[in-house]
Amino acid sequence: MSRPADPAFVPLKRLSFGETRRKDAWWVKPLAMFVLLTGFVAYATWAAFQGVHYTFGPYLSPFYSPEVWGDSPHAWFGPKPGWIPDWLPFTPALLILPFPGLFRVTCYYYRGAYYKSHWASPPACAVGKPQKRYRGEQKLPLILQNVHRYFLYFALLFLIFLSYDAYLGFFGWEDGFHINVGSLVLLLNVILLAGYTFGCHSLRHLVGGKIDEMTKRPLRFRLWKGASRCNARHKDWALVSLVWVALADVYVRLASMGIITDYRIL
Repeated sequence: MSRPADPAFVPLKRLSFGETRRKDAWWVKPLAMFVLLTGFVAYATWAAFQGVHYTFGPYLSPFYSPEVWGDSPHAWFGPKPGWIPDWLPFTPALLILPFPGLFRVTCYYYRGAYYKSHWASPPACAVGKPQKRYRGEQKLPLILQNVHRYFLYFALLFLIFLSYDAYLGFFGWEDGFHINVGSLVLLLNVILLAGYTFGCHSLRHLVGGKIDEMTKRPLRFRLWKGASRCNARHKDWALVSLVWVALADVYVRLASMGIITDYRIL
């Protein structure tokens, strides 16, 4: 005897790429994210290979901080060492950008963003994707996304360097304390990057994970609540800080080239 059909059962149908019943403009967000992320990567790559116009007065572009070796007064150990071969592309930025770059690439928010915008996996909810199978992040290469928690430590360290750069923007002038437009640009850059970093899911787990009763660990409880507040707007911190760190480099670069004037406020 055959089993009667269940009227509530609807068989699953694999959607072809881009197929959907959605009537809204679902493609706007992934397209906008594609333009934003691609534009940032293109500009950051170009800026990293320039090796010039990354300082102005006490300012140091965040793309070049910390300057381990270089030709500016900010360099820790002086010019490029002789043991680095001439055929190898070298600028101070190329030495350090992989660390904050990989922190963002492996970020939980950015994964969801570029999986949709660049891999179309899927491009949006209830929209067909080109991939035939779902592999998740349990196998190579995406299992390497788990290094995010380790790049968090580098991101926290870089906040110290960038905070010092912001300090120099106010106190690093030969004639004493300044408040310039550039000083505020670098200060805001640190604030936005701190909001993004402190809201990191891995940091939230680091300060509050593996605790059964939070009230018995008051310091970690306060840290966890602070990270949770930043985490609630993690998307906003991630996007605004991404745009601003590029604008900070643009500001220093244009001031160094003499295209704009770094006006003094106080």
